[in-house]
Amino acid sequence: MRGTVVVTGASTGIGEASARHLSALGFDVVAGVRSEEAAARAREAGHEPVLVDVTDASSVAAAAAAVEERVGARGLNGLVNNAGVAVTGPVELTPLDEWRRQLEVNLVGQVAVTQALLPALLRARGRVVMVSSIGGRVAGPLFGPYAASKFGLEAVSDSLRREVAGLGVRVVVVEPGAIATPIWGKGTAVAEEIVARGDPVARARYDRLIARIRAAAEASARDGLPPSAVAEVIGEALTAGRPRTRYLVGREAKVRARLAQFLPDRAFDALVARALR
Repeated sequence: MRGTVVVTGASTGIGEASARHLSALGFDVVAGVRSEEAAARAREAGHEPVLVDVTDASSVAAAAAAVEERVGARGLNGLVNNAGVAVTGPVELTPLDEWRRQLEVNLVGQVAVTQALLPALLRARGRVVMVSSIGGRVAGPLFGPYAASKFGLEAVSDSLRREVAGLGVRVVVVEPGAIATPIWGKGTAVAEEIVARGDPVARARYDRLIARIRAAAEASARDGLPPSAVAEVIGEALTAGRPRTRYLVGREAKVRARLAQFLPDRAFDALVARALR
């Protein structure tokens, strides 16, 4: 056995695929899920489920206690912070409560879980894998809330990596591009609901843009890489002798990252506008 690893958001998509892949690599997988139904699926797959809501302090504390009981003195070998949601919508129209929900799940929740499990990670000199996104480097239209959470996660990861490097814990960021998961369909549905509740005059400003983004999200769900592609990179991040600090996943993510790195902002803006015509 390679030791114990916790995967949050393991009910579906990248989290579920990662739990399966890490189990196949020889890890003892603790699958963080939010429902008894998902817990039953995790047990069937040979994982140890733990119910956890990353936005609830008592839930995080209970999950950490369960992990501590499982690993004991040997400590925790890996934490995959994958739990997340996608709130999308125009900056003008997205309610502040939706911004707060996005940041609570994707950023503050990841910090809460990391804080709770870091003592066990330190004992094993384990690794933390933060599942970010190309949205943590490039903020597209309507993706302000989601990108804000991922940009923040990238910053937290940099700080944490530099804080614990001398303590034997490594921190790795995984940045997927277009992946065929349910999160994007849910995100665009939320955007449409948000706009529908807004002022009719303001709504008219964004109808066409939302239609274009919806089409792009549908294409991602149809043509994006399977979640298993991200799971394989997460496996590498946890097992490589000298892991990178960041892994971009998918050709599309790598192209966008390079363009954003080398093009002036206005030139990149023009490319985005052309793509959404």
